[in-house]
Amino acid sequence: MAKKKNVEKEPIEKQLWKAADKLRKNIDAAEYKHVVLGLLFLRYISDSFESLHDKLKKGEGEYEGADPEDRDEYRAENVFFVPPSARWTYLQSRAKLPEIGTDVDEAMDAIEKDNPSLKGVLPKVYARGNLDPTSLGGLIDLMSNIALGDAKDRSADVLGHVFEYFLGEFALAEGKKGGQFYTPRSVVQLLVEMLEPYKGRVFDPCCGSGGMFVQSEKFVTEKQGKLNDISIYGQESNLTTWRLAKMNLAIRGIDSSQVKWNNEGSFLNDAHKDLKADYVIANPPFNDSDWSGDLLRGDGRWKYGEPPSGNANYAWIQHFLYHIGPSGQAGFVLAKGALTSMTSGEGDIRQALMEARLVDCIINLPAKLFLNTQIPASLWFLSRDKANGKFRNRADEILFIDTRNLGHLINRRTREFSNEDITRIADTYHNWRNTDGEYEDMPGFCCSVSMEQVSEMDYVLTPGRYVGLPKEEDDFDFAERFSELQKELFMQVEEENRLNVLIQENLSKVEIPNE
Repeated sequence: MAKKKNVEKEPIEKQLWKAADKLRKNIDAAEYKHVVLGLLFLRYISDSFESLHDKLKKGEGEYEGADPEDRDEYRAENVFFVPPSARWTYLQSRAKLPEIGTDVDEAMDAIEKDNPSLKGVLPKVYARGNLDPTSLGGLIDLMSNIALGDAKDRSADVLGHVFEYFLGEFALAEGKKGGQFYTPRSVVQLLVEMLEPYKGRVFDPCCGSGGMFVQSEKFVTEKQGKLNDISIYGQESNLTTWRLAKMNLAIRGIDSSQVKWNNEGSFLNDAHKDLKADYVIANPPFNDSDWSGDLLRGDGRWKYGEPPSGNANYAWIQHFLYHIGPSGQAGFVLAKGALTSMTSGEGDIRQALMEARLVDCIINLPAKLFLNTQIPASLWFLSRDKANGKFRNRADEILFIDTRNLGHLINRRTREFSNEDITRIADTYHNWRNTDGEYEDMPGFCCSVSMEQVSEMDYVLTPGRYVGLPKEEDDFDFAERFSELQKELFMQVEEENRLNVLIQENLSKVEIPNE
């Protein structure tokens, strides 16, 4: 008798993604994400509402005499009120009807009317002609299978995780455009692990869909900290992306009242002019040439030099510094060219930043980490006061880390850091920075460099120039490396086969007119 294969069950988020993607049909990923994420959000707030509604209905203990339809009861416990026609059970009962799209749009409207903080946030795209009612009903049935039974009390965690996973999958599906609303999870995780935002104000002036805030809250929770000890501030210029951020944060129970939108953006219309944050965490657009620099000549933020109108990199750095408090820190992504550029005064600004003892650590990143660009990238870590006593005095030093050999491919075009990679990089920084840390240089990976050495290199900050080459490894494992190469080759062949099938399918649809 043949043995049954022990097939490992896929995580719920992967199962849901595959099922949801099958229902997509002729809708492109950029549009479809609002359909799916809107339903996930609706399911979340309905679960939260129903949980409190049940307690109010029973009327026991502190809920004695409470009215389960009184909106104030829900506001008091920071739960969104969901009117009867927008509750998940009602929509689920109508999922097979041809007018379900109109029902869901009306539900989104009704929720916004009863919850002013969600005004203008929720998608109303369900009655459009390209989303057929059968597929929408299938999605509602699919979403109904999340967090059933005893998992209902944990639905915020379950749905939050699924929402985050779907954001990443939609970003991958959209490719270049996906990078505009999503920073890869492993990059966000590394930034947060490096900065360790336990307590204080966290600010992201180009916040996308809010991943930096979600990861910061997750970090505090994992370290057994108090979520009330951190508060978040953000700004986003893309209205559609801002809506995603508001839903992403609400599904995690994170207060997003200070996450602002205006279409002018952070440079022209700073929504938090007076904010001095403890942590700035950001992934601004790389080499942005359309940042309105000509309109901001002589701006008070340009303390270290006037940034060129054709490239916003050094404008972002100084914008971050402007918002860092007296002992604050910043960690952000920047195009690698900013480490070496000497044109348009950028070299002078970089020298001024170094002489002001503001740059703490520079990390060189591997290729293929980002979805929207092939431009090489780096991470910068700034500290307003490198001798403030919280850590050791490192005012005359800077740490360089080169991670180009870390990470692994998850498909032909995309690389990510493993948890072990992130821990290794963050621990290296903390051991270098902390008073009780045990740090030592590692050729090819990390090097602590004096300001004098940096000045001798004309303030060029490319880590490769300082960390050197790795020592020859005597314990090179040929079998392990060969296995890794085989896996990479298999993934490339698999992707090529997929593309060939798509090409054949599209060619078969082409009609050749008869002569």
